[in-house]
Amino acid sequence: MNRMVGNRLAAMIIGMALVWPASVLRAEDGVALPNPTGFAVAMELGDLAQASAWLDAGLPVDFMGSRIGSGLMIGAWEGNLDLMRLFISRGADINQANDNGETPLVLAAWRGNLDAVKWLIERGARINTPHPRQWSALHYAVFAGQAEVAEFLIAQGADIDALSTNGSSVLMMAIYEGRQDMAKMLIEKGADRTVKNDWGDGALDWSMRYNHLNIARMLTNPEEFNIAVSQPKEKWGTANRSLRMSKELEQLLGMREKLVERGMATDAIDKRIAAERVRIVRSEFDRQAPAQRVQTLEITASRKKPQEQSAQIIYDDKGKAVGYKVPAATYFGTPKMPPKGNVKNY
Repeated sequence: MNRMVGNRLAAMIIGMALVWPASVLRAEDGVALPNPTGFAVAMELGDLAQASAWLDAGLPVDFMGSRIGSGLMIGAWEGNLDLMRLFISRGADINQANDNGETPLVLAAWRGNLDAVKWLIERGARINTPHPRQWSALHYAVFAGQAEVAEFLIAQGADIDALSTNGSSVLMMAIYEGRQDMAKMLIEKGADRTVKNDWGDGALDWSMRYNHLNIARMLTNPEEFNIAVSQPKEKWGTANRSLRMSKELEQLLGMREKLVERGMATDAIDKRIAAERVRIVRSEFDRQAPAQRVQTLEITASRKKPQEQSAQIIYDDKGKAVGYKVPAATYFGTPKMPPKGNVKNY
């Protein structure tokens, strides 16, 4: 066993000891079928012989592990084509989704496993989601900065304007992460810049909120850009990028500390931590309240027609115009000005 695999296996064993009970369900005779944790560990280590033995003993081909999902999903996540071939040959559902709605193609795209992405699409994996508002493989590839995978997906027919569950576009994912090259590629390929999500935010809002001014320039013409940068920062909402702590992330960070104390490699656990952080961000997108915006009072008046004064609040909590106006002034006469010769300078 080489050092990398040994360190990875040690990381998994330590994690299991800290969090989960025994890795497999014991049987008196024959092959012991795994519990979700034991299955996940063996498949992430690419144990083809064990996978075959479990399947031969009656393990459902779409059995879900404790973390990523099915054997096919784990193979896609790891870029392990041999593992993917095994589960597909036994009848695995190529479009099955885990509890987070992630299919094998989504997981392969997220990790930037281009060969796995191509392999899955060749065998009928859905590139676009079956529902109009659902996280897509392209969302994940762009969010993770997997440019080669993103371009391949688009070339294969991925919807460049796909919307997430809260209506955020693929372009907005690139902007959220400050991925300028990805944003440029999407804009050049015709991505819709005007989409607004359920919070009333769009591509320009996020560019300004997170101070990605170079991306904001791509989204607008010079006049629009100058207007945008002249607005008070409060208009664009608070750039809140803090992440909530999940139970799994807390456990993973604890495991990492144990590995560091033992002088062991942390590559495997770091990948798991990164994956959990992405899931937390996605869950935040799915439920987050609109960013707080300033409410601006706009007052208009005319010297020639002072009776037509009006006031209007032009931003509500979603950044949309609202229509409140004050009553007109009560004075209807012509305003009297002082004689020209009697003006004093003070």
